[in-house]
Amino acid sequence: MELDSRKKAILYAIIENYQETGEPVGSRTISKLECLNCSPATIRNEMADLEEMGLIVQPHTSAGRIPTDKGYRLYVDRMLEEQKERDLPALPMVELLGRRMDRVEELLVKMAQVLAANTNYTTMVTGPHYRKNKLKFLQLSPLEAGKLLAVVVLEGNMVKNNIITLEESLDDKAIVDLNFLLNNRLIGLTMEEINLALISALKEEAGGHSRVVVQVLDAVAETFAQDEGYPIYTSGAPNIFRYPELTGGDKASELISTLEEKKELGTVIGRLSTESGSRQDIQVFIGDEVPVDSMKDCSVVTATYSLGDGVQGKISIIGPKRMDYQKVVDTLKDTMNQLDRVFAKEE
Repeated sequence: MELDSRKKAILYAIIENYQETGEPVGSRTISKLECLNCSPATIRNEMADLEEMGLIVQPHTSAGRIPTDKGYRLYVDRMLEEQKERDLPALPMVELLGRRMDRVEELLVKMAQVLAANTNYTTMVTGPHYRKNKLKFLQLSPLEAGKLLAVVVLEGNMVKNNIITLEESLDDKAIVDLNFLLNNRLIGLTMEEINLALISALKEEAGGHSRVVVQVLDAVAETFAQDEGYPIYTSGAPNIFRYPELTGGDKASELISTLEEKKELGTVIGRLSTESGSRQDIQVFIGDEVPVDSMKDCSVVTATYSLGDGVQGKISIIGPKRMDYQKVVDTLKDTMNQLDRVFAKEE
């Protein structure tokens, strides 16, 4: 069955009406829209087709229709495509980031609060992490027999001591040679730049000590991973009580518990985001696309902010599936643009 322009218009009208009221939408409501110029009977037929296509559903007998996840996805994809083509409107939060605050933490806390108040949804902001952090220094030192101390230092003086259990014996000269080789080839590189080709070359140059090189590189990778730990700021959790579809039964308490588990929530949001998109990309995840059972009735809109010099973090807006996607996307886009302007000035 073809989704023609009239069916799309009716679907979008159902979604926008449901966004405003939270009530199932009937054919008489849609037929009153002048832009459609269709009778209630025609609307009913088109709605039956949309239901058959899995884009809307009738939650109760004799009730109107509400959008499905599939219907929302069609609507959101169109909205995101059109958003690329249009100018961003001036938003009331434009003064939020007019100056650079003394502490980044203060800025991020304020940003979470204002976004929650501005959208009436829940906001989560992850603290900045250094996607482009580089290896500053590496020192291998002998310990007791069969053990080696690997001290890994990243820029910003992130230090981790790693004890490596050797599968072979190393004399002092071998340790000096490995120190020279690894520092000569790895200093100044990010984790992304330590690729398979480089690892293969290092193992070849290390000769009989290639296994030690692999163990040291594992320690380096672990240090970079530790550097990825970051704080998470949330605001607006009580906003979920504005939306009846999120508060029935145990839904509200389960969702609040999820929002309180900040570390786990941050991991989920990180998994949602793709690495392939540009930094300015905004992504929307609807219902079952969110890999948390308590959030299946939610949508999550994410964006990546930048504080310059490779320092990045995530902004996420969490709300019901009937959230005002256009307002959320515009607000996130405006926030990122403000951050760019503020930190570009400082640089």
